Amino acid sequence: MPGTVLLLAAAPLGRGRLVDAAGVLPVLAAVAPAVLSGTGTANVIELVDPLEPQAVLTRLRAAAASPGPLTVYVTGQVQLDRRQHQPHLALARTTPATVRYTALPWHWIREELRLRSARDTALVVDLHADAEAWRYVAEHGLDSGRNTAVYGRIAPATGRRGPAEPAYMKTVATLLRSGHRPPLDALHQQAVDRIPQETKGNLLLADAGGYAVPASPVPPASSTTFTTVTAPLPSPRPEDPHAAISDAVRAGRHAEADGMAARYEAEAVRGYGAASEQALHWSEVRADLAMFAGDPVRSCRAWLTVAETRLAAGQAVDAPAVEAAVDRAHHQWTRIKDTARARELGPALAELRLRVPGRRHGALESVQRELGRLQAAQ
Repeated sequence: MPGTVLLLAAAPLGRGRLVDAAGVLPVLAAVAPAVLSGTGTANVIELVDPLEPQAVLTRLRAAAASPGPLTVYVTGQVQLDRRQHQPHLALARTTPATVRYTALPWHWIREELRLRSARDTALVVDLHADAEAWRYVAEHGLDSGRNTAVYGRIAPATGRRGPAEPAYMKTVATLLRSGHRPPLDALHQQAVDRIPQETKGNLLLADAGGYAVPASPVPPASSTTFTTVTAPLPSPRPEDPHAAISDAVRAGRHAEADGMAARYEAEAVRGYGAASEQALHWSEVRADLAMFAGDPVRSCRAWLTVAETRLAAGQAVDAPAVEAAVDRAHHQWTRIKDTARARELGPALAELRLRVPGRRHGALESVQRELGRLQAAQ
């Protein structure tokens, strides 16, 4: 099955740029697509210094929906937004004051990849972080989802003049230009062995939960000596429900996939309650499965329910999970071709948008305008 590769290189323009992210693209682009993917053939998507987080999300979503193996190569810098202090991938227009609206929330990457299987989904990263983001990663890791293997490094800002070199990713690209892609844990180790000690930064590995965690105790940001430890992500267990569901989706057995998710959802509701994270996780999985099955009505309705449940449980209107649910409901609503069904769901979406405007400017006005058009056509 053909693979998919997403090459994403992003960093702010101007003095806020910590790393010359775009400088790695010519080296990566010289590698054959099949080698980048580790498959016989592959499609490659390149994003260089993108301006809008929504545009990146669209490409990421398309890549995540591909049925074959997916490898995402990310080079750039991590910053925290001032309101929630959550990690974001800075884009071309990002400044410290505008992170929330001009950068890509890292949890968007996690959300888009979460239904994929760990055996065919990987992130290869070379990231730099300012002092605040560096402390965050040291304490919390970088959550990329339970089903994603993560290899690479994250390094603190050097304090030197001018952007740093993406040394890890350039080394990976140079190794791949040989025409062979070894297993990613071996590729990671080979890259680590070749990087000069003073540029290694803090190397990452993937654990069983899909977190990118420090490979060694994190020294102060001024330190440049690191101990490297690497480990492959364990293969999914045969009883892993996410892997089984992903296999069913790839095979086009959408009803079977939803049936499995529904059983796990019911068990979680019985064991933890309908508003628990365990139950909401499976509700969100079912909403995504409806999308994969080409049923935007069911998907929109499911995301609306998830958002309303989270709000009723006391979660903040700007909590990432709440915003994500409303954004996904909105996205699926725009895909509904049945005018009557769109008109039926529109008021609930508009009401939610009043409470949860999200990060996309004009989202509420867009819903109200389209709903007015649908009601006028009645």
